[in-house]
Amino acid sequence: MSWNIAGRYFENCTCDLVCPCTASFDLGANKDRCTVVLVFHIDTGEIEGVDVGGLTLAACADTPRFMHEGNWRLGVLVDEAASEEQAGKLGAVFGGALGGPMAGLVPLVGEQLGVLRVPMRFESQDGHHALSLGDTGALEVDDVVPFGSETGEAAAMTHLFHPAGSTLTLGKAGASRFEAFGLVPALAGQSGFSTDFAWSA
Repeated sequence: MSWNIAGRYFENCTCDLVCPCTASFDLGANKDRCTVVLVFHIDTGEIEGVDVGGLTLAACADTPRFMHEGNWRLGVLVDEAASEEQAGKLGAVFGGALGGPMAGLVPLVGEQLGVLRVPMRFESQDGHHALSLGDTGALEVDDVVPFGSETGEAAAMTHLFHPAGSTLTLGKAGASRFEAFGLVPALAGQSGFSTDFAWSA
């Protein structure tokens, strides 16, 4: 059966602003490893007949400096508001089993760190993006508006290879914190990106 989801996305990683890994997987991260939390909030969507609108999913990837070499470690956090059926459908899409953009990343993952169900509260408005994860942490990223911009439009990178989309708005993290899967990445004040996304298969 077919599926389609659309919503809002942001990420926060341990690289300095601007993250070289997002520009291209074969550019080295600023640190020996890059740990990134990818946040997907689904505004509207249906997966094989199951409505998944209003739900959020976050993936935490711990990667070598050169992402294109693979050996990623990946953990997934699923909104505790999702039913078991909804969580299963989301897992199939974000795990690449039903095709779509995430299927292209599957060969890069060498170790699955597990799945956690956590309370999530997502917000994204006026260039501010945030996700509360209960005891697991909280992420916040603000779009970067260039100094001297007369329009107030945020800076963006285009023509990218990225599952969320080929154009991402540059962001800078606030007081982000995260602890799960044995990972405690230093995300506060570091790199971020955001965009709207729409997938189907």
